[in-house]
Amino acid sequence: MRKVATSIAIGVIFIIFASQSVSAEKYTVKQGDNLWNISEKYDISITELMKINELDTVIIRPEQEIYIYEMYKVERGDTLSAIGKKYSVSVEQLQEWNDLSSDLIITGQELVIHALHDDLKAKEKAKAKEREVSKQKSKSETATKAQPKEEKQSSGQTMTVTATAYTAQCDGCSGITYTGVNLNEDRHAKVIAVDPNVIPLGSKVYVEGYGEAIAADIGGAIKGNKIDIHVPTKDEAYEWGVRTVNVTILD
Repeated sequence: MRKVATSIAIGVIFIIFASQSVSAEKYTVKQGDNLWNISEKYDISITELMKINELDTVIIRPEQEIYIYEMYKVERGDTLSAIGKKYSVSVEQLQEWNDLSSDLIITGQELVIHALHDDLKAKEKAKAKEREVSKQKSKSETATKAQPKEEKQSSGQTMTVTATAYTAQCDGCSGITYTGVNLNEDRHAKVIAVDPNVIPLGSKVYVEGYGEAIAADIGGAIKGNKIDIHVPTKDEAYEWGVRTVNVTILD
């Protein structure tokens, strides 16, 4: 955690000290990381991590920066009510995040804030848009590149996979799957993203806990026995999280 202090000299007599009261705690994703082990390390739920970082899927990449929370240093005259209003959170939330049994706080105390400044949100949104543009640009190239051979499953076979969820309800998302399904026109479409070397595109499948669906999309992180199911809203994507399920290829 970084603490910043600045001083301003006025004349030769006065020195006024000012301290930055807020700093953001963020984590740079390493190879092999996932939201589960990051949430365990920082004692924060996967749902909270996704909300803080406005993620539409649990898929993360090496070198990606994940905001964990902010720390606010209490200044003279601060109250929980005023701090909550500043960050658009309730007093009850501040008490829960910081294990406070009352609204009493003292100068110099550090409070966890599970929210982001508008400027941090803006930067993260800009990065997300850049990533989406880059993803769309390389999508066709990725599909034509040689991929490691996987044992392609045939009709009637059942396999165990790791299942995450995504939604077309997000800023900058095209909503068009790799095979051309328009998810914006049908938010309730039962579609999954697959590794075509494991589950052929166009296959009709049954996903445990999700139902019958069509393998109509791919994803850069969907390799081997992994799938990404489409759901109508972000809340449903958060609720799904990461699961291990059985998938049966129907035809």
